[in-house]
Amino acid sequence: RFFSFSEPICRIQEKFQLQTLFKKGDIMLGGIFEVSYKNIPPDFSFTSKPGVWKCDSLDFEVFQWAHTMMFAIEEINKDQSLLPNITLGYWIYDNCIHLQVALRAAIALIGGLDDNVMDYNCKGLPPVVAVVGDPRSSYSIAIERILGLFRMPLISYYATCSCLSNKIDYPSFFRTVPSDAFQVQAMVQIIKHFGWTWVGVIGTDDEYGQSAVKSFHEEMSSFGCIAFTETFPKAQERERYLQIVNTIKKSTAKVIVVFSPRADLLVLSAEIIRQNVTGRQWIASEAWSTSNILATNENFPSFGGTIGIAIRRGEIPELENFLLQIQPSFDPNNNLLPRFWETMFGCKFQDISKQNDSALPVTKVCTGYEDINSTRTAYTDVSESRATYNVYKAVYALAHALHQLMLCENGKGPFENNTCADIKSLQPWQLMHYLKKVNFTNRLGERVVFDENGDALAIYDVVNWQRAGDGSVTIKTIGVYDKAASKGQEVFLSEKDIFWNFDSGKVPKSVCSKSCQPGTRKATRKGQPVCCFDCLPCADGEINSIECFQCPSDFWSNPSRTQCILKEIEFLSYEDAMGITLTTTAIFGSCLSVSVLIVFIYYRNTPVVKANNSELSFLLLLSLTLCFLCSLCFIGEPSNATCMLRHVVFGISFVLSISCILVKTIVVIMAFKATLPGNNMMKWFGATQQRGTVFMFTFIQSLICAVWLTSAPPFSSKNIKHQNSKIIFECDVGSFIGFSCLLGYIGLLAGISFVLAFLARNLPDTFNEAKFITFSMLIFCAVWITFIPAYISSPGKYTVAVEIFAILASSFGLLGAIFAPKCYIILLKPEKNTKKALMGR
Repeated sequence: RFFSFSEPICRIQEKFQLQTLFKKGDIMLGGIFEVSYKNIPPDFSFTSKPGVWKCDSLDFEVFQWAHTMMFAIEEINKDQSLLPNITLGYWIYDNCIHLQVALRAAIALIGGLDDNVMDYNCKGLPPVVAVVGDPRSSYSIAIERILGLFRMPLISYYATCSCLSNKIDYPSFFRTVPSDAFQVQAMVQIIKHFGWTWVGVIGTDDEYGQSAVKSFHEEMSSFGCIAFTETFPKAQERERYLQIVNTIKKSTAKVIVVFSPRADLLVLSAEIIRQNVTGRQWIASEAWSTSNILATNENFPSFGGTIGIAIRRGEIPELENFLLQIQPSFDPNNNLLPRFWETMFGCKFQDISKQNDSALPVTKVCTGYEDINSTRTAYTDVSESRATYNVYKAVYALAHALHQLMLCENGKGPFENNTCADIKSLQPWQLMHYLKKVNFTNRLGERVVFDENGDALAIYDVVNWQRAGDGSVTIKTIGVYDKAASKGQEVFLSEKDIFWNFDSGKVPKSVCSKSCQPGTRKATRKGQPVCCFDCLPCADGEINSIECFQCPSDFWSNPSRTQCILKEIEFLSYEDAMGITLTTTAIFGSCLSVSVLIVFIYYRNTPVVKANNSELSFLLLLSLTLCFLCSLCFIGEPSNATCMLRHVVFGISFVLSISCILVKTIVVIMAFKATLPGNNMMKWFGATQQRGTVFMFTFIQSLICAVWLTSAPPFSSKNIKHQNSKIIFECDVGSFIGFSCLLGYIGLLAGISFVLAFLARNLPDTFNEAKFITFSMLIFCAVWITFIPAYISSPGKYTVAVEIFAILASSFGLLGAIFAPKCYIILLKPEKNTKKALMGR
């Protein structure tokens, strides 16, 4: 014997009534299936009599899975190219959907069913060399902890818990169904595809459910939130199920993901139907996505439109014919067959009525000749061969591993000293070595291979619960998930084929908060998940994508805060109304100055012109013309050249004007002094000295400009701080000291001229030009003193406008105050423009 049990374990056997299917073979394979989906536990109290497990309500779909294992073994036995001269047999057990029964079945498979073990030499084949099962992850974990001790392969066709990929804890576990790690990824990809970010999740209170829920939380955290997490109770407590349903009803989440075997979901689904909970989009794990027990007309109002991950479907040739050839057997080792027959036809065999205590009422006696072709159940329906196909692949994987073991040549084997295993006395650990390397293409054209964790290739069908033409519920394939596909292309869905069980008939929305409109940002609500938020408008200069972010320096947000646009560029241009006005005024001023110059040149020999130093007057009028024209340099888009030119021309032209006025004032004073007896001062301040003085004053300003331009010249700049929504093109003075020296020098000359003219204002009228100079300097100083605060406080292009206004105002002040009275006499009062009139006093 391969394994034997102590007496206490053998006694436990008496408490179980194991349901089996059996066929003898050279090499035996074990199988564990949950053929029954209801069970009534016995009373194991100390005072009661030993109970017996009663498995009721046989599941026709799972019974088909068990028969698929039998079919695959029969097919392999007929195939002379695979395991020639070797016959496979099977021991198949019903686990009654109870862990104790599943464990008892596993122990029976690896240790045998006899209570008294006589052979202790451990020679020959073990009772079975591998086990196909269990469908439940939690049961597979428990079973594998026993089988793993002896390295006996356990190939599950339905256990998906990602924890089973741990080869340290579960060294001999394999499966033909993908791991939950891939299932969760597939479900999350579907959820992301439809834009659902607010999802509820329910899982069973076992390793399968909690591991899947944990993985789901981790995957969802990258783009969405979990509205609630609920757990199925281990015991069927009505209060707990009511609490779960109440949570579903109160939650705003319209999408609910459920990780559960179908049997565990029966009670919850019944309560959901009873309370008429509708308007929810269910996402089904592969454990119940294709369940015909759940996908019924009664459940459709609440569960219609369910989208699920399903094991890949495969059409197995000749399987349907094999299933229809079933016949009842009264062999105690095949006690599942009469149970199936009684459940299928609603009858009872008289000879075994005492042995098989069915919960179905006895309506008639079974004859064994009932026509199974006339029935229509999940047993004969091979249109959705999913778990069935996995069972089929599991059996063939074992057969190919055995075949490779049998073909081993001595001296080339994988074991110690290059030895091979003997198929007549092989041990499970030797078979496991070959099972790891299985790689073949089956009759359906699919590659069967296990990765380093014993997992199958990750590929799923995506299914949808819909109404068929005859009114029944059908499970339709609407897409596929292939982990091996390129990134972003793993999920393919045919959206036009999806049925949505909502009044709108459209894709439902499941979000905690609606997406923020363009121009707003998310503001997370305190104490709530990040998917729950309020939408607040973005600040000026910010736009919205997911969060508001600042536009680049040269850009500004549009009014709706949806995109960054180039800021409005502002400068005083010739096209602006203000620019046109100032340009016109400057040209008018320059023309007026030229006109006065022409008048003075024309009347240069008259007493009025001669008496006011005609040469300095001509030079002053020329400089005033330059003052008017220099304001044009301040209009238009600034550049480095125009910025330097405007300040230099402004500084030199005004110094030239003030120098002429200052010299004229000095001349007036000296002319008065020269009229005094014995004073010969005028000969020391003649025309040459006057020109030299004007040149010297102007040269000093030119020198200041030269130093300024060479050290830190003015340059064009973009001012983005003054007005956020605009870029103001302006001239930066470069060196503030240089600019201050330029203005200060002008102010110094103007101040000296004002003081001298003020002191000479009371000289005799014949030479009294000083009073006009005093008035002109008063206007000049008043304009430039008020200019300073106006210049500082004016925004944007108005800063330049204020500067131009000051230039024009001061220029008009000088021109009008000094030359208007003279032009009046020359043009309108020619009778006063005589030597006699001037000398009258």
